[in-house]
Amino acid sequence: MTITREEGLKLLDTNIADLSMRKHLIAVSAVMKKLAEMRGEDAALWGAVGLLHDLDLEKLEKEEASGGPPVMTRHGRVSAEMLKGSMPEEGLHAIMAHNEEGTGVKAEKSIDYAIVAADAVSGIIIAAALVMPHKTLAEVKASSLRKRFKDRSFARNVDRNRILYCTKLEMTLEDFFAVSLETMQDISSELGL
Repeated sequence: MTITREEGLKLLDTNIADLSMRKHLIAVSAVMKKLAEMRGEDAALWGAVGLLHDLDLEKLEKEEASGGPPVMTRHGRVSAEMLKGSMPEEGLHAIMAHNEEGTGVKAEKSIDYAIVAADAVSGIIIAAALVMPHKTLAEVKASSLRKRFKDRSFARNVDRNRILYCTKLEMTLEDFFAVSLETMQDISSELGL
């Protein structure tokens, strides 16, 4: 049993107020779903993992601001706890593995590698769109993403090593950029880009 997209969006409504974060989660979900379809995996599960991997972020940020532990020491683990019973263990593991540094849960399977890579690639694609004259995904080319990837001053907070997890899915960086960009372009109206 996997939580439906509609149920996932309702969870976002009650847990994620930041519009940019919601758009990020929708973008990651779309990329995850596409990767699953390409690989013959469970697209509903992969999409749900993408949609809900940061479900705990705002809650943990509020707790840290009130003197609680640092966000990244618990991020992912709390999301998995919130979703227990709503998706298979494989999905919960992937959500925790996307923050291996904080949870200690290692990426081991394709779904784990995909969430790490999709999480990061969405950041560089959105950043590339925002520097375009009309700030749209339609203006972004996959070839320009490769150049932006090499420029460490562009989208500095995007960890390039995480994007390279795509190679663990037996995809070249170029193919991963092309698939991710096309997928995000397909939902550009939902992303407002």
